[in-house]
Amino acid sequence: MNRLPLLIVQMGSPPPELAAQAGEQADWFAAALPGETLHVIRVHDDQPLPPAHTFRGAILSGSWQMVTDRLPWSERSARWLRELLPTGKPVLGVCYGHQLMAHALGGVVDDHPDGPELGTQSIECLPGIEDDPLLRGLPLRFHAHLTHTQSVLQAPPGAQTLARSAHDARQILRYGPRAWSVQFHPEFTPGLLRRCIARRAPALEAAGRNVQALYDGLRETPESASLLRRFAALA
Repeated sequence: MNRLPLLIVQMGSPPPELAAQAGEQADWFAAALPGETLHVIRVHDDQPLPPAHTFRGAILSGSWQMVTDRLPWSERSARWLRELLPTGKPVLGVCYGHQLMAHALGGVVDDHPDGPELGTQSIECLPGIEDDPLLRGLPLRFHAHLTHTQSVLQAPPGAQTLARSAHDARQILRYGPRAWSVQFHPEFTPGLLRRCIARRAPALEAAGRNVQALYDGLRETPESASLLRRFAALA
């Protein structure tokens, strides 16, 4: 019997200049999951979200939109999530997907009061990862690529926080036996994050950020990247 695909729910498209250089979110997940059969739904283009029996697990991508904009395709995805999660189908939200899952389940998402989080940052695991099927075996600290303005300011009722950074208290959330979300980008490479920084460099410098320090801090993130392969193996 053929194995069901992993579903990639792509939440919007990158800025055109970035897409021309590096492709789109689905391309980045495909590169991070070689050998996996993926089914991509571009929900922002009004492609319908499929029923649970057609895929073995779902990954929700990042976006350049904001959850607080309550865009129709985003709210439709939130309704789909509320129907999907009780089925027990494995789900992993990434960045925007992390925030959308929290919003869909009753959490609070908004601009972070301390501003954006950007660059390769240290993630600290919290008690509970040792019993978690996705996270067990991770080091207590690892590095991950981040670029986001909004955050989960309040987790949904019943959600467990399993990691944090110095900037963001809810870097990994678990919503049930097989549903997780991460604020960071396990699908990113240092080169991709460098491109994301470069296109914003003038605005970052005008805001007082040390862009060269962000470049200098870029590094490989094997532990973060491993979460996608771990999720695929669990699904």
